[in-house]
Amino acid sequence: MIRRYLRLLGVQLRSSSLLILQYRGDFLLEGLVSLFWTVTALAPLFVVYRGRESVAGWSFGEALLVVGWFTLLQGVLEGAITPSLNGVVDHIRKGTLDFVLLKPADAQFLVSTTRFLPWRATNVLSGVGLFVYAFHLLDRGPSIPGLFASVVLLGSSTLLLYSMWILTVSAAFFVVRVDNLTYFFQSIFDAARWPSAVFKGTLSFIFTFIIPLALMTTFPAEAMLGRLSLKSLLAAVGGSLAFAFVSRRVWLRSIGHYTSASS
Repeated sequence: MIRRYLRLLGVQLRSSSLLILQYRGDFLLEGLVSLFWTVTALAPLFVVYRGRESVAGWSFGEALLVVGWFTLLQGVLEGAITPSLNGVVDHIRKGTLDFVLLKPADAQFLVSTTRFLPWRATNVLSGVGLFVYAFHLLDRGPSIPGLFASVVLLGSSTLLLYSMWILTVSAAFFVVRVDNLTYFFQSIFDAARWPSAVFKGTLSFIFTFIIPLALMTTFPAEAMLGRLSLKSLLAAVGGSLAFAFVSRRVWLRSIGHYTSASS
């Protein structure tokens, strides 16, 4: 079963890559635009740290690690998650989700792997570049256990992002338009470019437990710095699995409210 779905994922990835490479000029242009926005996204960080050695206990180099994780996950989100899931809203609105539900494969898997944007890989490479520059500024390197923990957290962060988008898209089964909701989610995600210690009070609680942005960018950065406890690592993994379970149950229940075009 797993091999079958991996083969299907490979087919979808190859199909998206071939479609994009038909227009190589657009592919290169989009890659350059993506790189430009990554560079401009650093501007607020330079402004905040101008004349300061640290903010909320984070030095410039340490905060740059958080930005690196934000940039990397933004590439994953906009290159592998939203292109497919945005199409689900149109399917539901037009009543054409039947074509997906009737196929002999899991509907959630199919709607999640319809389309990929390969040029967003530039964000992933930019994130890795920021890691290298940040550790150069810190005059040290990441520890081996820290690197292992950050790889684990990359998986849990991706699962968290995907689960939150499934929950957002599932709302389309109950309301006509969720465009504003998806824009709202993307605006909230922008806050993940800052260390969680910057936020205090209610915002700190929301970004840690309700919309766990801290688990996505601050925790991996702390892992690379070697100061994330094993308890926090296990909590992050457990939290992402819990989100995935809840989103799966919500998706299955939402399908029951779907009304096709022929109804």
